[in-house]
Amino acid sequence: MEKDEIHLRRLPAAAPWGPHADSEFHGVDFLPEDLSEAPEETGMRVNKKYSCLPAEEKGIHIINIRAIEDIGYDQHESTLLNSLSKNPDADCKYGLYFRDGKRKVDYILVYHYKKSSAGKTLARRPQQNDASVRSTKQDQPLPGKGVQLEMGDSEPHMDYHEDDKRFRREEYEGNLVEAGLELERDEDTKIHGIGFVKIHAPWNVLCREAEFLKLKMPTKKVYQINQTHGLLKKINSVIQKITEPIQPKVAEHKPQTVKRLSYPFSREKQHLFDLSDKDSFFDSKTRSTIVYEILKRTTCTKAKYSMGITSLLANGVYSAAYPLHDGDYEGENVEPNDRKLLCEEWASYGVFYKYQPIDLVRKYFGEKIGLYFAWLGVYTQMLIPASIVGIIVFLYGCATVDENIPSMEMCDQRNNITMCPLCDKTCSYWKMSSACATARASHLFDNPATVFFSVFMALWAATFMEHWKRKQMRLNYRWDLTGFEEEEEAVKDHPRAEYEAKVLEKSLRKEHKHKETDKEKLTWKDRFPAYLTNFVGIIFMVGLTFAIVFGVIIYRISTAAALAISSTPSGRSSVRVTVTATAVIINLVVIIILDEVYGCIARWLTQIEVPKTDKNFEERLIFKAFLLKFVNAYTPIFYVAFFKGRFVGRPGDYVYIFHSFRMEECAPGGCLMELCIQLSIIMLGKQLIQNNLFEIGIPKMKKFIRYLKLKRRRSLDHEEHMKKKQRYEVDYNLEPFAGLTPEYMEMIIQFGFVTLFVASFPLAPLFALLNNIIEIRLDAKKFVTELRRPVAVRAKDIGIWYNILRGIGKLAVIINAFVISFTSDFIPRLVYLYMYSENGTMHGFVNHTLSSFNVSDFQAGTAPNDPLDLGYEVQICRYKDYREPPWSENKYDISKDFWAVLAARLAFVIVFQNLVMFMSEFVDWIIPDIPKDISQQIHKEKVLMVEVFMREEQGKLQMLETWKDKDKRKGENCNNHSPRLSRSRSGSLSSCHSYPLDV
Repeated sequence: MEKDEIHLRRLPAAAPWGPHADSEFHGVDFLPEDLSEAPEETGMRVNKKYSCLPAEEKGIHIINIRAIEDIGYDQHESTLLNSLSKNPDADCKYGLYFRDGKRKVDYILVYHYKKSSAGKTLARRPQQNDASVRSTKQDQPLPGKGVQLEMGDSEPHMDYHEDDKRFRREEYEGNLVEAGLELERDEDTKIHGIGFVKIHAPWNVLCREAEFLKLKMPTKKVYQINQTHGLLKKINSVIQKITEPIQPKVAEHKPQTVKRLSYPFSREKQHLFDLSDKDSFFDSKTRSTIVYEILKRTTCTKAKYSMGITSLLANGVYSAAYPLHDGDYEGENVEPNDRKLLCEEWASYGVFYKYQPIDLVRKYFGEKIGLYFAWLGVYTQMLIPASIVGIIVFLYGCATVDENIPSMEMCDQRNNITMCPLCDKTCSYWKMSSACATARASHLFDNPATVFFSVFMALWAATFMEHWKRKQMRLNYRWDLTGFEEEEEAVKDHPRAEYEAKVLEKSLRKEHKHKETDKEKLTWKDRFPAYLTNFVGIIFMVGLTFAIVFGVIIYRISTAAALAISSTPSGRSSVRVTVTATAVIINLVVIIILDEVYGCIARWLTQIEVPKTDKNFEERLIFKAFLLKFVNAYTPIFYVAFFKGRFVGRPGDYVYIFHSFRMEECAPGGCLMELCIQLSIIMLGKQLIQNNLFEIGIPKMKKFIRYLKLKRRRSLDHEEHMKKKQRYEVDYNLEPFAGLTPEYMEMIIQFGFVTLFVASFPLAPLFALLNNIIEIRLDAKKFVTELRRPVAVRAKDIGIWYNILRGIGKLAVIINAFVISFTSDFIPRLVYLYMYSENGTMHGFVNHTLSSFNVSDFQAGTAPNDPLDLGYEVQICRYKDYREPPWSENKYDISKDFWAVLAARLAFVIVFQNLVMFMSEFVDWIIPDIPKDISQQIHKEKVLMVEVFMREEQGKLQMLETWKDKDKRKGENCNNHSPRLSRSRSGSLSSCHSYPLDV
């Protein structure tokens, strides 16, 4: 056959690729000019709707085709020409719509392709046996911009792996079309080797899925929200005027006096809903959620097992799937959109003092993310009173430090108290007055006000939880989630890809053994190796944390001994502070590193368990990550609070590690000051380095690396380089959304710092407040500008995190009770004041807590090398403990005072714990979970909904009665004209005039 040039026309961009597309059309999306008259023997039938071109699609398109045997042409080479009249990207708002500019893009699928494979995809003609394998819709190429075909005379190299992915995509996209979605492909992008499939959900699909998902939508019925009256109304108006400058300038945040009645969407009851604007009835968040549910439900069966979108993403068939952002958030001539509004009124450090526009956040990102930011906002607000009280407690300590008798006695050099050496041989005797600064600083945090603050923070935690439950209920009412139950989400819990793969492997093994199997599932026997690995792995990680803390203890002991040898007399007084500060910094670095390692290990341990659903996966991951990170963050603090200085021994009979290192002792003022240093450095360091610098730096670094990679792969064509990117190309370069677990985790750990050891650091709520003010805007900026738009997820609460918060609140009461009674000197002071003080004052308390030791009783080789370091010979040295003096019959045994103090400490723990627990439960009981006005509004909604349906039924009955009356009158007219008709059967009356009744 002679080779001639064929002039081809591209199909209209608006050509439907959806449920109404012609199922008998095969081939590429280019048609020759004379194909409208093609004979039957050409083997290709053309739908008449493609025979005419709309005005905007006029132009000549010539394409290189190696052979088109089906239509009798053999084309070898030609050139692609375009006549450009206007920018088509502007018509589709740069990727927010299909190329027809009418259908909105609801979701994007991204895939990698190679030119040769893509060329074969578009040019491949249907084989005769294709009908038995694939439906015609699957063979039909998607409308849109495809790659230019460049195929030479020789066959290109076959990449079977790429072809397999392409075949899976073809079938999956065909199944999406059968599900009712409309697709359009774009491979002519600035990102080389990346193709995009745009997905649009038409109205009928949105209605069907909204009914299936039981989405509550606003009806036409509008009712008045109950308003306060009298004094409360005046107070609310005053509060609104005062807080007006700190309110965000968004419509969704304004107080509403009316509300639309919502009801689960039903196609049979569409007349109840406000469908005046169908384009905005389902917002972009709801549309993307509906499409995502279809993507999860739709499967591809070309593999050995059915694959949904999660499996296709895991196997690399698609590289990404995400909904689009609403548009740009910065730049000139940017059209107003919710993303831009969020960036201005929420994701900006300049509005840190304003309330969050939570309703707009929920509208854009969905309920689950909206609840996270609402919880973070409530938590930050509740930190304000806690910070104020903490500052008052700290200032009280500063004001009374000069009146504190124990610290004054320690600083008084006239007392001339000689203390026993802090280490063997190299350390000498020392004066207690050298620890004056430490003693004075300890009083700032170890004073009677800290006990009150511990009780206050326990009640604060209970109040915070109750306040959040009430706020959560208000949000549920406002967001129409009051009737939403987790069971409704069960229909959306599809099995994960890894679970399906494991089930397939199990079924294949049984088939190989010729066993009849029912529907397979993974049992505990299948997961037993994973459970064993999890148990051993977690025990190992906890042991590793303990080992690192033990290593830091060895560092502290050895460094203190080394500094004691080499330091000058003035430097020896600061040895304790130097060792403590450096050890805490080492702990901080280790904690930050292990946090990242433990996060990866927790994810791996959860993956090998193969949980069935995403919800199970998330809960197990949260449990493991929280357990490991909790142990990692708090183990050094627990050591200082409850173990340091408890197992030291006494002079002449010290406890040694590895027979070389003496156990650490607390300072004469107690270990509370050291606990305060440890807590403050770790808390502030984690917040500054891990929570802020990492969150800012790592996403920007990843974005910069992706930019460099794309820049190397980008086409050198200047015109292509200068072309504005489509919305889906810009969003593809953003960081994928990794879930809310890291965000919640850092706040939960911070909540532990604020509540668990608050008795030792009253300023913890203040530093947490300052961090959270930045954290809210930092997270907001990350969600709006740095991350791809996440799929909106419905949720009525914060899930397992609430239980973790309650557990930490309960644990905080117990820990603070032990910190006050065992770590601080509060109980020994009370015991001395009421049992041993001669004049009812604290004079003599320091001497009462110190025991005496005769230096002649030192073990051989442990006495100081320079016993005259103080300038005089020491006979008796003092050490902090309750023991009998050397002149007693039972010298160095534990004295009665020790047992009295221990009994008082245990009694305080029991009384404090039960009293505070009772008060917390009382707060929980006295504050109702559901605000009274919200419960009234919910009841009102139910009554109004019943009234709406009752009126509808009454209208139907009235209409039925009207039709019956008309039918009866017309029947009588028939009887008057035909007397015989009256003697016939009564049923024949309806034959005179029949009316179809559809009630």
